[in-house]
Amino acid sequence: MKRTILIFGLISGAISSLMMVSTLPFLDKIGTTRGAIVGYTAIVLSFMLVFFGIRSYRENVGNGEIAFGTAFLVGIGITLISCAFYVATWEIIYFKFMPDFMDNYGAQTIEKLRAAGATAQVIQAKITEFNQLKENYKNPLYNSALTFLEPFPVGLLITLISAGILRKKRKV
Repeated sequence: MKRTILIFGLISGAISSLMMVSTLPFLDKIGTTRGAIVGYTAIVLSFMLVFFGIRSYRENVGNGEIAFGTAFLVGIGITLISCAFYVATWEIIYFKFMPDFMDNYGAQTIEKLRAAGATAQVIQAKITEFNQLKENYKNPLYNSALTFLEPFPVGLLITLISAGILRKKRKV
């Protein structure tokens, strides 16, 4: 099980990291909304390896059989490795190459609020919120925890779906 989790987790994590590194430089050009769509699409694509990892384990180790629990363990292992890659990549990018990310993201969000006709109170509240978030983001543990929460729910959902689809017990 460990070998399958490691192989597919490393591939999934590499895809996730590569997609992040290749798309973040264009974030200013595509905007934060489209950037989020591209980012989550890349996350979903990288987590497709969960399905293939579970299937590989079922066919190669389980002789064509796998229980839901075992399938879930394989899938969640792949998900956790992939998420670790995602978090490590973001931490390096954020602290070494994009320390102004929160300033830019905050400015874009405030500009959208102004364009939508938000009141001065709403805008000031959002500025205060972003200043606190920016301060919190300076802490690598806080930053890592929030970053982990981006891909993990997607990976968990794909793990549950894949384990349900791929479970197969011997017919008696």
